[in-house]
Amino acid sequence: MLDFHKNHKLLVGTALFGFLMLSTFVALVPAFQIQQTQPLPSMETFSEEELKGLHIYVQENCMSCHTQQVRNIEMDNTWGKRPSIPSDYYYSKQRQDLWRQSPSLLGSERTGPDLTDVGQRQSGMEWHLLHLFNPRIVVKESIMPSYPWLFDIKEESKLRDTDHLVPVPQEFLNSSTEKVVASQKALNLVAYLQSLKQAEMPQNTSVSFIPSSKEDESFDDSGEELLPDGENLYMNNCAACHQADGSGLSGAFPPLAGSTIVNDENPETLIRIIMEGYDARPEFGVMAGFQETLSDEEVAAIVNHERSSWGNAADAVTIDEVKEIRSFVNSLK
Repeated sequence: MLDFHKNHKLLVGTALFGFLMLSTFVALVPAFQIQQTQPLPSMETFSEEELKGLHIYVQENCMSCHTQQVRNIEMDNTWGKRPSIPSDYYYSKQRQDLWRQSPSLLGSERTGPDLTDVGQRQSGMEWHLLHLFNPRIVVKESIMPSYPWLFDIKEESKLRDTDHLVPVPQEFLNSSTEKVVASQKALNLVAYLQSLKQAEMPQNTSVSFIPSSKEDESFDDSGEELLPDGENLYMNNCAACHQADGSGLSGAFPPLAGSTIVNDENPETLIRIIMEGYDARPEFGVMAGFQETLSDEEVAAIVNHERSSWGNAADAVTIDEVKEIRSFVNSLK
């Protein structure tokens, strides 16, 4: 019988044995198992700029408010095309220097949105720079802190050709001659954020969400197919740049309210912009395309929301119209 209160050697030995066993199974065995994880075939290593951005992401402790883990429950399909798997983190476990390993980036809180696929969801450099300089510029309700130390405020007369200007609206500056210049740290951090894209799974391999118990609401009582919630899709994919009220952001993102493109009788241009992106007007930031991330039904829902909101009054589009335009866009590749 274990007589701990009389045999102190037995007490210490048992405690030491328990500590070693727990350390083995809780720390060492998982650590060796992680070493067997391999990256997905479509994953790319970080560039030097992206790797420096990862280090800045860690230094600024971004993972205290943002997760990088898409759970396998259906409500998380907002943040990625599939649940996260160990291979997704293969390249993010990079050594910061000789002594330090990058900490876990999974996070435990979503004070801010999950960033697993933010490079696909929000790929524009200007948006990220504005968001870091002052999050309220692009998301009025944001509670994220600003990071002004990643930027320089310069007089217009002192700008250099190599300076990367950030299109900050005048109302957020003290003088009409002031310009905001992104530091190399800010550019590196944005490069890292833009690299965060879920890799495609190998063929014949899938990871699926656990479906919710809600009834299928894809069809109405008459059997007609219903479109997804266009307003919700717009808020998740478009509002960060074009704003919830469609007003856009002066000098960065064009307004959709009253837009001739949005209200055009022929919706082809609008649909193609959503699918292919847009980079034809230098006074505005580059818009990435959503062809790979939005289905025909989702594109149709967003288009109809934009064409019927904020005073816009254009005719609705059908799924078949979107499918036809998608086929045409694919034929151009």
